[in-house]
Amino acid sequence: MRELDAVVVTEAVKEMCIEANLKLAKDVEDRIENSCNTEKSRLAKKILGQLVQNMQIAKERCIPICQDTGMAVFFVKVGQDLHINGNLTDAINEGVRRGYAEGYLRKSVVGDPILRVNTKDNTPAIIHYDIVDGEDLEILIAPKGFGSENMSKIFMLKPADGIEGIKEAVLSTVKEAGPNACPPFVVGVGIGGDFELAAKLSKKALTRNLDERSSLDHIKKLEDDLLNEINKSGIGPAGLGGSTTALAVNIETYATHIAGMPVAVNMCCHVDRHVKRVL
Repeated sequence: MRELDAVVVTEAVKEMCIEANLKLAKDVEDRIENSCNTEKSRLAKKILGQLVQNMQIAKERCIPICQDTGMAVFFVKVGQDLHINGNLTDAINEGVRRGYAEGYLRKSVVGDPILRVNTKDNTPAIIHYDIVDGEDLEILIAPKGFGSENMSKIFMLKPADGIEGIKEAVLSTVKEAGPNACPPFVVGVGIGGDFELAAKLSKKALTRNLDERSSLDHIKKLEDDLLNEINKSGIGPAGLGGSTTALAVNIETYATHIAGMPVAVNMCCHVDRHVKRVL
């Protein structure tokens, strides 16, 4: 049984909060830069160029890529042969508290959804745990801004709706989001499970490398078809037209009930933030 002190977790989470908000993963950066090079619309190319410049300034000056530094969402894999000396949830929240304070990141969390009083430290975080083999602790943070989050949707489709029903759900969500979700988008889609698992899958899909396609041939084709259709919509960067409405469509699936086909669409702007560490 391996031992890991909670203070190590807190320090790692603090650093991850800051890193995730100051620079994007290389695959996301590369996709934005490539889109800038291939975009035909003059206005859209100019906007994409501004996004590239914004990313560079954020890294050089150590300031957030976006003023909405998000609600801290975590996907945590805990090895069953690992013992944490201390409370893991408390350790993660303390890391968020310190990271958002020391990184001068905006605190955007209210403690009660009705009373709306700001907690002033961006806690509590949203934490999804999985128990896995081994003795490591894998922490993945995905700070999520709510401009795009607010445009996300879940659909409880019938099996008879099929592939065309899934496409309609995704495309209608993207079209309704329009400029409000700050395109170009990364679109995370969760198919299967039940009501809440589909939503979790769609959020997790946003953390997958944009150059990594689904290992399932029929899902890979669906990802490609949807990306092609979305980029034909003409929404474009900032909703001002062009062929770069989405940078990627990532789909995750899970087994489901014979009577249902849950589909969740989690919208994300180009600031698709995620950082992973293994302790």
